[in-house]
Amino acid sequence: MAESAVCPAFQLGRPQYDQSSFLGRFRHFVDIIDPRTLFVSEARLKECVALLDDFKHGTLPPGTTAEQLWEAQKVKQAIIHPDTGQKIFMPFRMSGYVPFGTPIVVGLLLPNQTLATTVFWQWLNQSHNACVNYANRNATKPTPTSRFIQGYLGAVTSAVSIAVGLNVLIEKSRKFSPATRLIIQRFVPFPAVASANICNVALMRHNELSEGIDVLDSNGNVVGSSKIAAKHALMETAFTRVVLPLPIFVLPPMIMAYLEKRPLLKAHRRLVLPVHSLVCLAVFGLSLPLAISLFPQMSEIEASHLEPEIAMATDCKVLTYNKGL
Repeated sequence: MAESAVCPAFQLGRPQYDQSSFLGRFRHFVDIIDPRTLFVSEARLKECVALLDDFKHGTLPPGTTAEQLWEAQKVKQAIIHPDTGQKIFMPFRMSGYVPFGTPIVVGLLLPNQTLATTVFWQWLNQSHNACVNYANRNATKPTPTSRFIQGYLGAVTSAVSIAVGLNVLIEKSRKFSPATRLIIQRFVPFPAVASANICNVALMRHNELSEGIDVLDSNGNVVGSSKIAAKHALMETAFTRVVLPLPIFVLPPMIMAYLEKRPLLKAHRRLVLPVHSLVCLAVFGLSLPLAISLFPQMSEIEASHLEPEIAMATDCKVLTYNKGL
């Protein structure tokens, strides 16, 4: 196999970039969320899977480069779930999170929301989040449909309740001028979405806490099923779900409040929505890889910190588990 001077040697199932550093994880997840993988054909996907199988069995075609293998693995990881081996529905892939989620973010941040529009956009956002959480969960253990429904209803209820409650309080407050009230209303989506995201992750993946998730040794063999590792996985995922909406729902209102005072948008009000959409897209596109890079997807945990029966079942000091995305 030919190797490039700048491209590291290919390792099957391993990230191309160092996952012990934030920069390495950031570069890795930029690949994971690359929206170009949404347009990969079925034939191209089969080629990538076949190439990786050839590498696994030592039957690579002559002249295959490390770049080709890394690209094949990138395509496979973007489309196929690592635990189930099944294709993830396009809108719920991490590579589809920004393109399919940006219109929802724009809707959540629209000014002068009515009760009906607030409920609609919060419902749509949590519906999308619930499906993304489920599609990218740790699937080493089966998840009953009833658990998905409970998580979905809990997330939607919490998001709508918080958003509507905050809007009602702001509307009834006479301490704020109309202009100030409008600016504050633009920030309402963040606490609503952040709180609901925690509920969403906790409820959608609660069965992992009761049943545990698989932990693997250095050879990729399953050592056991750990509830402690499941707790770590859920806490890490929930934290990223709080960090993720922070810049998305805070920066665009601040940027738009500034831009709407500029002569261009004052003179051409029809440009407000397109400019708002572009601002949301740019912030969302940067925030997603930054947030999910806080922790590696295949996280590590010391065997001594897990259940005694798992620690005694292996000689490995450090085990890995799929945190999920």
